[in-house]
Amino acid sequence: MKLNKHIIALAIASFTLSGLTGCIEELDPKSTTVTKDQAYNAPGAYDNFVSAITSSLAGQFTYSGSNWNANDFGYPAFFIMRDVEGQDIFQGHLNWFDAWYTWSGYLGPSYAYTQMPWTYYYQWVRNCNTVLDIAGEKPEPAKVHGAGIAHAMRAMFYLDMARMYCPTTYALNKEALTVPKVINGMTKEEWAHNKRMTNKEAFEFILSDLDIAEKQLADYKRNDIYTPDLSVVYGLKARTYLTMEDWANAEKYAKLAQQGYQIMDEAQYTSRETGFNTPNEAWMFGFKYKEEDPNIRDNDGDCSWASMMCLEIDPDKSGCGYAANYGQQMFIDRHLYETIPYSDFRKKCFVDFKIDENCKTAKEKVEALKAYSNYPDWVHGSAYDTPSDIKGVNNVGGLGMKFRVIGGQAGHENQHIGFAVSVPFMRVEEMKLIEIEAVGMQNEARGIAMLTEFAKSRDPKFVYGTHNDAYYNKSTSQFRNEVWWQRRVELWGEGFATFDIKRLNKGVIRSYPKSNHIDLYRWNSEKVPVVMTNVFGLQEMNYNYEMTQNETPQSPEGNSPEFNW
Repeated sequence: MKLNKHIIALAIASFTLSGLTGCIEELDPKSTTVTKDQAYNAPGAYDNFVSAITSSLAGQFTYSGSNWNANDFGYPAFFIMRDVEGQDIFQGHLNWFDAWYTWSGYLGPSYAYTQMPWTYYYQWVRNCNTVLDIAGEKPEPAKVHGAGIAHAMRAMFYLDMARMYCPTTYALNKEALTVPKVINGMTKEEWAHNKRMTNKEAFEFILSDLDIAEKQLADYKRNDIYTPDLSVVYGLKARTYLTMEDWANAEKYAKLAQQGYQIMDEAQYTSRETGFNTPNEAWMFGFKYKEEDPNIRDNDGDCSWASMMCLEIDPDKSGCGYAANYGQQMFIDRHLYETIPYSDFRKKCFVDFKIDENCKTAKEKVEALKAYSNYPDWVHGSAYDTPSDIKGVNNVGGLGMKFRVIGGQAGHENQHIGFAVSVPFMRVEEMKLIEIEAVGMQNEARGIAMLTEFAKSRDPKFVYGTHNDAYYNKSTSQFRNEVWWQRRVELWGEGFATFDIKRLNKGVIRSYPKSNHIDLYRWNSEKVPVVMTNVFGLQEMNYNYEMTQNETPQSPEGNSPEFNW
């Protein structure tokens, strides 16, 4: 029986989409499906399975299998889900990410939103396990790099899940529970009695995978930044040791990860055509949406990252995009915006609140928006043309302009072109900030000097000591608060907000004078909100008899009293 690429792809889909607690079954070789051994041994099969590890990260309707859910667009969707749980970024009108922003009970165990990340992540883990199953414990030379990619990516997924599902960060409680470990070769009995790893066990597992990946990818040369190489392994180790507060190793691997990369300058960071949509020498790892991907091809491309994050889509020739044309724009928290000096070029990625306050006419506002966009009338319309009966924010102040559509004029006129963007997952700037924090926690004077040097690359007038908001946790030093502030601004919208709040044991502040958060959701929490710890869905609770559950979030009632900075 000849196995072509179509049948191998069918096999990949079968393995990744089958039940998470089941085993792969032998299928009739006379049918259009294939057995496990046939798929594993088909010509080119191994490379296809390796490619599936990263190609499945973005572009597909992995959870729903159809275009019903506009938030079903892969790994970058989880950036938004996590980030809106805090205060730094939010969608101006409640819609596809409102459960996370509103700390909703719909994130309880019986709801689809709870099952969604679990399904995604364990399918990705299963893809890695499939490759490792084929490669074996001692891969032949042709399979070493693929095994290294699988180990690196599995570690990445478990690092995410350990932080998503554990209520307490590693540094505060090494025995707090994370998620079950799923590896290749497990039996049904092991699946059914699979306890959650402690933080200690999870991070040991993550580091063991990364140690193997470091060896197996030592001589690997990739073609693009959409597949992990040795620098990404170093970056993942830096993230891991940062969370563990192993400062010496965090410094070591953050420095190794930076080799060969350069931080973005102002022109790259604020580019109106390639801003955060095209890889450059600062990007270490990323994702790519392709025009032929279902997320871009189907449903007018609305079920995609760029639909949620990018403005500047022609309202007449296209009229599509949740951010550009449906009133679902992303905003920066006003207090965070106001702490960014005008001398810091990153402030140019967000529309000034003064435009709403000082410009009296639409013409004046459009003129002022030319400072941010080549299509100021479209940006104006994105905010002010939203029906006033839709609850939310109907202003331009705070609009996020960081992420741009791609493809030049054609991309602005046709969302199927414009939404086919790349998305950064790891940048050298993150590594530099990890190094700075790690150095400063060993020698604060050195850390301050390094932080000042980095900050001056963004703001030549930077003065250390002006960004010390504690967000209720005054046990963190001024130095760590300063580094956190730099991370909040530098990495805004890139999926780090919740992880940093949990790591630093911070609270959330949305209610304060002149807050731009949506009315009735202006909540302050003096500790890490419950919503930042994911609940397990019923599927795992029903089939894994050793599972324990996390607390279901509950929305507060009404706005919190205003916090005075």
